[in-house]
Amino acid sequence: MSRRKTGGRAARVALRAAPPAFDPAPPGAGGGQYRPLSEAELGAIYNTALRLLVELGVGEVPARLGEVLEAAGAVWRGDRILMPRGLVEEAIDKAAKRFWLHGRDRNRSIEVGGDRVYFGTGGAAVQALDLDTHLYRPATLRDLHDFTRLQDKLANVAWFTRCCIATDVPDNFDLDVNTAYALIRNTTKPTATAFTVAEHVDPIVGMLDIAAGGAGAFAKRPFMKAHISPLISPMRFGEDAVDVVFKCIEHNIPISNITAAQAGATAPAPLAGFLAQSLAETLASLVMVHAIKPGHPMVFSNWPLVVDLRTGAFAGGGGEAAVLNAASAQLSNWLGLPSGVAASMTDAKALDAQYGAEKGMTALAAGLAGGNLIYESSGMTASLLGASFEAFVLDDEMLSHVYRALRGLEVTEETLGFEAICDAVLGDGHFLGGQHTYAAMERDYFYPSLADRDPPITWEEGGAPDAWSRANKRARELLAAPAPDYLSAAQDKEIRDRFRIL
Repeated sequence: MSRRKTGGRAARVALRAAPPAFDPAPPGAGGGQYRPLSEAELGAIYNTALRLLVELGVGEVPARLGEVLEAAGAVWRGDRILMPRGLVEEAIDKAAKRFWLHGRDRNRSIEVGGDRVYFGTGGAAVQALDLDTHLYRPATLRDLHDFTRLQDKLANVAWFTRCCIATDVPDNFDLDVNTAYALIRNTTKPTATAFTVAEHVDPIVGMLDIAAGGAGAFAKRPFMKAHISPLISPMRFGEDAVDVVFKCIEHNIPISNITAAQAGATAPAPLAGFLAQSLAETLASLVMVHAIKPGHPMVFSNWPLVVDLRTGAFAGGGGEAAVLNAASAQLSNWLGLPSGVAASMTDAKALDAQYGAEKGMTALAAGLAGGNLIYESSGMTASLLGASFEAFVLDDEMLSHVYRALRGLEVTEETLGFEAICDAVLGDGHFLGGQHTYAAMERDYFYPSLADRDPPITWEEGGAPDAWSRANKRARELLAAPAPDYLSAAQDKEIRDRFRIL
């Protein structure tokens, strides 16, 4: 009597379910393959940006900043401050070219700079796409906590910036405090937040010190960066944001100085002119940081944004957004500066074909262009007005495909497979089951878990689910898991004793 084999299928299923020994789509892959601008075009845009800084300068300069800039070599013309070419190039030369964004978990830290590409979040959505109704409603503090712990489980969110505004917290200080608290309670990845005014920085750093282990600990290894927009297009400073820059540098907080001009509204409609003005404004931010503290970690966050010129509405998806942010990344990398751009800013409200097309197109373009930090790439919908739990899990899978494309392919004697081709042709006539195929199966291919690759009959028998419903199920499963415990009971109590945690 033959003995029935047992355990074989279960072992194979377990093997397929386990993470691959080799990640076929690793975060941090190298970019720079897509270059929308020629060398001559890069030079023309750069020289125009320098002319704007040298001849036009920047207006509405806060007094404190004016003194610092003048001491560094800037000159006044009336009420505008001009930045000589030598000063700008000195700031570029002495800028931090590579630096670490620390996670509280050291294994989650990422190095910014070079050709490494990382996708993360951004945004300040005031609405959340409800898991039950599939309609938008005001975003809440509970949403922010849930978004934070959801993304904590997603491999392709390299850092987490608060993606929504808790509209149920009306007081600005309470809002800034509770936003930072949600981040440190629910993730150990590198994080980012915004400060409404400079006066909020000191107390919040005190809270971050508690999470870091004691007074002064956060500044030694900062795990939260600041998103600031000190330049207001066109070509003027914003006093409150400048004050925040001074205060963040005082506490050794890495900063993303974000220029967010809009083509045809606050910057020229022609794309080349837009890039020149936007580059000038971001360079002015860099000169400001250089004048305050040379070499302070700053992400050169030159975000080109587009408006629909027929209506004036912000347009986050489309070919213009894709090529502008790719060109911005190329410009920053050409200057040797750590680049920050934005992608996946779909205008779609539903998780539909428009959503997928705009997300995939803009994320791939920004990644292939070599954007070091690509913001807005997870969870954002509705022209950045909305954030979606389902979008987070769909985008995570989309970004694996982008990373796989960035990785490219490896041409070696083994991967060329001359002997394998000969064996198949002279043997079974196919490659299924061959050792060469097994070796490539995990190394060369990413296997999605949400995308549907079943035949139509199987899909129909399973209830004909669409991507939105599959993502809804996955998001609910992740949110149903126990909440992380990234603050000790003692740390949490100390924070709650000192701050109004809602």
